Amino acid sequence: MPDCLLLGCGILKREVRHLIDRNCWKIETDFLPPALHVDLDQLGCALREGLGRHPGRNIVVFYGNCHPEIDDMLGEARAFRTRGQNCIEMLLGRERFMTELSQGAFFLLEELAKGWDEAIGKTFGNRMDVAMEVFRESCSYFLCIRTPCSADYSDKAEEISEKTGLPLRWVDVGLDHLEAVLKETFERSQAVISPATPASP
Repeated sequence: MPDCLLLGCGILKREVRHLIDRNCWKIETDFLPPALHVDLDQLGCALREGLGRHPGRNIVVFYGNCHPEIDDMLGEARAFRTRGQNCIEMLLGRERFMTELSQGAFFLLEELAKGWDEAIGKTFGNRMDVAMEVFRESCSYFLCIRTPCSADYSDKAEEISEKTGLPLRWVDVGLDHLEAVLKETFERSQAVISPATPASP
């Protein structure tokens, strides 16, 4: 069993698994539900439980600054976190992320779109008018991000656009930035990232 384990948000789990396979990294994964982000208490509990599930392992945490106590938790567990504000920054790169953010983007990924109704319901309850007002006042458009691992979520994105009144913009991105972030974190945590040795015939 590999000593290194990645504990992370499932928002980009297909992309992360793809990169692990492509690079032959010796690392296991334990992904948490993306919906935890709408409840910091639940996210904190899930992170602590996740860290506790793997005693003695070299743990890399695939999260940004998603919880106010995340770095304290990781310090106690002697785990390492990926660098970046959030997974969108890790995927787009900081320059593109900050540019779109300054223009009023709300970033939409496939998993976010699929869990949209649940997340909005947990955050705003039945007050959908308040939710829509918040989006219109704080955002100018949805930046819908497609990766090589994405399925077609255009119908759901259009539905979200109609509900909020915000336009959609689409962008296709590669995995180079995300790959670099993961590799740097694995190296920093002294994980084994060299290709696996082929089995003897």
